[in-house]
Amino acid sequence: MIKKEVIDILEQKHQILYEWLKNLPDENWVKGPEGKWNTGEHIVHLIQSENYLNKALRTPKFYLKYKFGTNNRENRTYSQIVKKYQDKLKNNPGVVANISKNMPIIKHSDKISYLSKLDKEKKVLIKKFQKWTEHDLDIYLLPHPLMGRMTIREIVIWTAYHTEHHCNILKMNH
Repeated sequence: MIKKEVIDILEQKHQILYEWLKNLPDENWVKGPEGKWNTGEHIVHLIQSENYLNKALRTPKFYLKYKFGTNNRENRTYSQIVKKYQDKLKNNPGVVANISKNMPIIKHSDKISYLSKLDKEKKVLIKKFQKWTEHDLDIYLLPHPLMGRMTIREIVIWTAYHTEHHCNILKMNH
């Protein structure tokens, strides 16, 4: 996928989530299945994930190269990334991202603020992603806690799927 296609799919997955949330009754914002995240916690997790990626994209390229090396393989496609992530989740049931182990208490009054924060993180991500050259997107690596090292392009593609993944969970359980 070229940069524009990655941005388009990232925007599309977020828009689907926003449309679903727009029709969500306010009382469902703090409800969730027993022992699982409520709707607000899913959104906080997405905010945390995108914020973490945005910070990583600010890292100087020389440091990324020093810390994680450079890519020596073909990029994975969207469907390959999705399959690998689904397989990893299947083989690691109950895994929770370290960044989301201490969730804040979610209140009804947080909904608009959190949705605004998620939209802001997405916009920052797109802006930072656009600054990378097509070449560099395929060279530099970032670590993913479940997927291992991924190119910048792959991790942004994964972020689009990650949004879809959580949207699907919300649609099924909330």
